[in-house]
Amino acid sequence: MSCHSSRPYLHLIYTRERGTERPLYSVSPTGTMLLSVVIFCVALVLFVLKYVFGSSGPNPFEKDTREPVKKMVHRKEKNKVLKQGFLASKVPENLDAVIIGSGIGGLGLAVLMAKVGKKVLVLEQHDRSGGCCHTFTEKGFEFDVGIHYIGDLQEHKPFRCMLDNMTDGQLQWEPLDNPYDQVVLGPPENRRRYPIYSGRTRFPEELKKCFPGEEKAIDDYIKLCKKVGRGIWLLAMLKICPAFLAKFLVYTGLAKRLSYFFKMASRSLTEVVNELTENEDLRAVFTYIYGTYGNMPKDTSFSMHSLLVTHYLNGAWYPKGGASEIAYHMIPIIEKAGGAVLVRAPVNRILFNDAKEAYGVSVMKGQEEIHIRAPMVISNAGIFNTYEKLLPKELQAMPAIQQQLGMMKNGEGGLSIFLGLEGTKEDLGLKADNYWIFTENNFDELTETYLNGKREESAKSVPLLFVASPSAKDSTWEERSPGKSTLSLVSFAKYEWFEEWKDDKVNNRAPEYKELKQIFIDSILEVLMDIFPKITRDKIEYIDAGTPITNTHYIGAPKGEIYGADHGIARFSPELNATVRPQTPLKNLYLTGQDVFLCGFAGALAGALTCGSVILNRNLHLDAISLAKKIKYAKSKED
Repeated sequence: MSCHSSRPYLHLIYTRERGTERPLYSVSPTGTMLLSVVIFCVALVLFVLKYVFGSSGPNPFEKDTREPVKKMVHRKEKNKVLKQGFLASKVPENLDAVIIGSGIGGLGLAVLMAKVGKKVLVLEQHDRSGGCCHTFTEKGFEFDVGIHYIGDLQEHKPFRCMLDNMTDGQLQWEPLDNPYDQVVLGPPENRRRYPIYSGRTRFPEELKKCFPGEEKAIDDYIKLCKKVGRGIWLLAMLKICPAFLAKFLVYTGLAKRLSYFFKMASRSLTEVVNELTENEDLRAVFTYIYGTYGNMPKDTSFSMHSLLVTHYLNGAWYPKGGASEIAYHMIPIIEKAGGAVLVRAPVNRILFNDAKEAYGVSVMKGQEEIHIRAPMVISNAGIFNTYEKLLPKELQAMPAIQQQLGMMKNGEGGLSIFLGLEGTKEDLGLKADNYWIFTENNFDELTETYLNGKREESAKSVPLLFVASPSAKDSTWEERSPGKSTLSLVSFAKYEWFEEWKDDKVNNRAPEYKELKQIFIDSILEVLMDIFPKITRDKIEYIDAGTPITNTHYIGAPKGEIYGADHGIARFSPELNATVRPQTPLKNLYLTGQDVFLCGFAGALAGALTCGSVILNRNLHLDAISLAKKIKYAKSKED
């Protein structure tokens, strides 16, 4: 007898032997292996689906909690919410969690937990809450420190619906002009300007007008960015699913097969763009936004860059009333559930028992240590502050902790200049847009030369500059501050250039420090006034610069970084993302914010959703998408 040749592993031939029936031969080795692989793959898929779509815990996005918009309040009323100072008597009893740091990664997570009835205490070392979403006032001018523009906020989109529900519908957004970005390349005698428009069709159309003959390169670039961006789901998956499953997906190579995001993660932005076009200015326009994550193009993962391109593809927005509106509308939700957000509350250590389980934190109040107990401690202070400053030495030395620290490094330091100007936006020629100004189109060489130069020489010639007017983007500004305007300017700066003055009093640093700051200010002003001729020195009523050591003081950035841990190519390896997760190697201690996901407002908030998914045992990313669909459907029924 012979078996069916096309399916030898399924066909059994039987014969008689001593009155019994037995197989002449059973499944072939090849068949056994293939069948095992099929069974394993099915089991793996089911297991993955369980953790992607599993929903056993409470859902903070179960219903639409938006309320009618209330009248906007002014600064003094806001401060009653944003500047609640720490006292032991203000600490709620029977806490469910303590969160270290009130940036959006911490506040956002506290809101998610509060929406399912959890009592959460958020502790902030600064004198006001919000982290990089806070504002400050000098000489009557209000300045935003970290929020310049946010993308992906169309009505009924998941990101917008999520933010609406995390502020009970009170946080309003205003669209920027279109074009929302202006890319300026070259010296004054050979300056080229390229407007960047939003809109899935208008963005490429306008680029093609600027670069005739480059139509294919532009189409290929946008297509590639979209394809890579769609693979971001697996990054969240690697951080939510069980550790053994995450490692299996990584070490079998499945992560790169399942997600184009990870397949392209090891390729630099420079490498990919150079393959698309020979046009140097178009290469620059493709890569200009690298300042939003802090790595020059040759050190940037194309996957990271693609997320920013797609993030702004449908437009850019700014919070109405300024960045402080974000924290102002989140804190009441935390308080309603019995929690609190307290400032001037520097956590000096996390408390652990002998079993290496976190059970609370210690806060310094003057010279006194106040212990606060909670069954869960969540750090939004960044991986370096958490592991290197807040853990006992013996726990810092754990191999699993050192492994995570060894995979990450500090991001580049940030330099900010704040200008208070006499005149309206019309008087000064300011619009609701941003300028990205570069001395030439060779970004890698420019940035590397600048950062590796001597500080005084680099200060005289800053090659890249981001310029935005918060006042021009906010329709409430003229009512609040008539006849005045503000500008925020941002660039990179080495922490080491300023490190020698880090221990000076923040408002009374050495004369040499102030002299170095002034060199930066003067050289940057020259560029600014050339691009904006209506801005003259006599219009400047206030000006100051924030250096990397300023960032260390106010937002707790260890090396003055504004985007947390470095976002270079290594940050996007599947191995790192399967290792640095919300769960730490220490029981009851979790990470949230930028370092656990990605940088920026959206990235830090995604970190909060990811950490919340682990804590609440459900996929909050999908819950936000589901709510958006419900709201959109309800709206369509009304129409």
